[in-house]
Amino acid sequence: MPRINLLPWREELRQKRKKEFMTAMLGALIVGFGVVYLSKLTVQGWVQNQRQRNDILRAEIALLDKQIAEISSLETQKNRLLARMEIIDQLQRSRPEVVHLFDELVATLPEGVHLTEVRQTGQRIEIKGEAQSSTRVSAFMRNIDGSDWLRDPALDVVETREAGPARNSRFTLYAQQVPMAEHLAEAP
Repeated sequence: MPRINLLPWREELRQKRKKEFMTAMLGALIVGFGVVYLSKLTVQGWVQNQRQRNDILRAEIALLDKQIAEISSLETQKNRLLARMEIIDQLQRSRPEVVHLFDELVATLPEGVHLTEVRQTGQRIEIKGEAQSSTRVSAFMRNIDGSDWLRDPALDVVETREAGPARNSRFTLYAQQVPMAEHLAEAP
């Protein structure tokens, strides 16, 4: 029987399988690196896309913050304008009160009394003047008490001084002005 040497054939097959294995391993490594690289690129794309979204959101938030600040300043300006309008409206409503006040002062002023100073703080009126006698100051206070536009007369100071044959009384008197709204509410 002839002898056949199968060793070289086996050795060749082993070499071929080893070569195929190395080729498959190299291919798997290349595919693995390719998958990892593509995954990395994909994740980087997602991250970049999310950063762009975040930048857009930051820009929009900054714009909204600016608009909120503008709205706040407009609200403050609106409140100031409303306060001014209220003051103007109040002045418009109280304009006739000054006329009535001076009319009442003239109407309640008895003969022999003249005023040197009239000062108003809110509804309180300070009246300074001179009278020929303290009884004329009393008459002035009674007239104020019976007035429609003045009330609550209160005498602060009366100084009597003699200037030759005449005696003059210097006085300081306080009264309250009746507001127009209150006066209209009392009227029938």
